[in-house]
Amino acid sequence: MQFLTTSYHYHLLQDWERLTAFYEAITTQARDTVFDLGAGSGILSYFAVPYSKIIYSIELNSKSAAYMDFNLKNCENITIINSDAREVDFPSKADLIICEMLDTALIDEEQVPVINTVLKHLDEQGEIIPSGVIKTAELVYLKNPQISYEDLINSKVSPHEVKSALVTYKILSFYHKIKEDFKQDIIFRINQSGKVNGVKLTMFTLLNSNLICGPTPMFNPPLFIPIDELELKKNDTVKINLEYTMGGGLDTIKTRIKEIF
Repeated sequence: MQFLTTSYHYHLLQDWERLTAFYEAITTQARDTVFDLGAGSGILSYFAVPYSKIIYSIELNSKSAAYMDFNLKNCENITIINSDAREVDFPSKADLIICEMLDTALIDEEQVPVINTVLKHLDEQGEIIPSGVIKTAELVYLKNPQISYEDLINSKVSPHEVKSALVTYKILSFYHKIKEDFKQDIIFRINQSGKVNGVKLTMFTLLNSNLICGPTPMFNPPLFIPIDELELKKNDTVKINLEYTMGGGLDTIKTRIKEIF
């Protein structure tokens, strides 16, 4: 089946690793009533069609919603709603909520605010795809220190050098309301002497209890955040305060070096 899409959703549809992971999760968990929040071109709703009685596919962008309406016009069990998912008066509880508004560390997309609002519409035995995320961080030396995403497609030479061990700094479950304002001290152990001027955030997505998806070219590529430059030795320990608002955008990111020991 060929989908009409915006240019952004076209690239999403080319990310086979991302699509395969969601296909596996949806086709094993979809049943009865499904909410697809931020449905885009409608591909994830389409995966759920044979396994569900009714699917509410919600998309705020009017152009994307129009394309989705065309793409899914032959799917009799789908209702398309062009609206903000937080403002929809759902007529029933959901047995499955699909919400793929993901981005690295959940900063620049509204995954958390939307899930926090719609969670009350999930049946007691209902499920969510994805079910949660694992957030990790590393200290790095950036050749071009600015807030940016790693190019997993075109980058022939790595734009950074990893200087610390990988730290898991937060594990979130979407089954519970999440505080949108995040602030935490992260402690890094240096494993390679030299200059450090950035933090690399990498997120792993828990599609369900059996399926974890790492970064792909269009699915949460690692995010680089610059910090004040430091000259560090192997086995130094650094404490950095990281702050941002989930769903608030990259402009909410703040970092502060607190201690070196």
